[in-house]
Amino acid sequence: MPANLPPQYFGAEKNFRAAKDPAEKIAALEEMLAIMPKHKGTDHLRAELRSRIAKLTQLAGKKSGAQRMTMAIEKEGAAQVAVVGLPNAGKSQLVASLTNASPTVADYPFTTYAASPAMMPFENIQIQLIDTPPLVPQMMEWWLPPILRRADALLIVVDLNDVPLEQMASIIEQLREMRISLDPGETDEGILSRQRTLVAGNKADIAGTEAGFSSLQAGYGEKLPIAYISARDGFGLEEMKRKVFQLLGIIRVYTKTPGQKPDMNDPIILPKGSTLADAAEAVHKDFRARLKFARLWGSGKHDGIMVKRDHVLQDGDIIELHV
Repeated sequence: MPANLPPQYFGAEKNFRAAKDPAEKIAALEEMLAIMPKHKGTDHLRAELRSRIAKLTQLAGKKSGAQRMTMAIEKEGAAQVAVVGLPNAGKSQLVASLTNASPTVADYPFTTYAASPAMMPFENIQIQLIDTPPLVPQMMEWWLPPILRRADALLIVVDLNDVPLEQMASIIEQLREMRISLDPGETDEGILSRQRTLVAGNKADIAGTEAGFSSLQAGYGEKLPIAYISARDGFGLEEMKRKVFQLLGIIRVYTKTPGQKPDMNDPIILPKGSTLADAAEAVHKDFRARLKFARLWGSGKHDGIMVKRDHVLQDGDIIELHV
């Protein structure tokens, strides 16, 4: 299968060849990975780029004399969501409240220096959150843009006690500098990633932040989903987690063998709009071709109804594959 690489890929490849040091080369390679379409024709090339990144990362760590930092965080769980915001917005507090991680949480800025992954439970799945350094133009880490571009979605944390509309304007401007847009209809060829985004208006535990949330809703409510939360006392976090799941555009599908009950704690994660054939391939790469039929429980009119390969699955469906 041909790779069918877009023109932007070759621009990033040109930047890689022109790069002088390992950090610049890694940034260009990460950009190439972000641009590259994901299909079987690019599997070998993606593996090759990741291998180059690993070698250059080791070299960058040796040259700097510092602890090696992970530039490309491998995705785990159902999806990967990068948490971003300005200094003191409460990103690390939010990650700590949603996961079992223990990031440094303090009332002074710049407590997060590196990208730190942690797992957020939602019902019967885990969603990976990445706590990132605060967005400050003069202190932008070279490895941050590729991480944000490769994530499945962004979670923007805004301090409702500190002019939220100005914060959003600054964040959007800095993301565009990283060639990231929050507009799915973006047509600018310079944009490398159009990210799904949820805005979390934080610090609802502080009196008077209702006005800040109202301004955020008025300014961005028609463009982006917004949650009203307090990372400190947990207010609104369960509803926010549900909004994150809805934002990701994924479904959970369960499998069963004839005469057995399904394991409802181990779903297959698929994009919305996936078919029975897609689910079969997710179970085993050979099952798409070998699939004869399946029985469906969940969104069908009748439990155990036979469905064809092109049947579009819904969240919570249970399938019994016959190959």
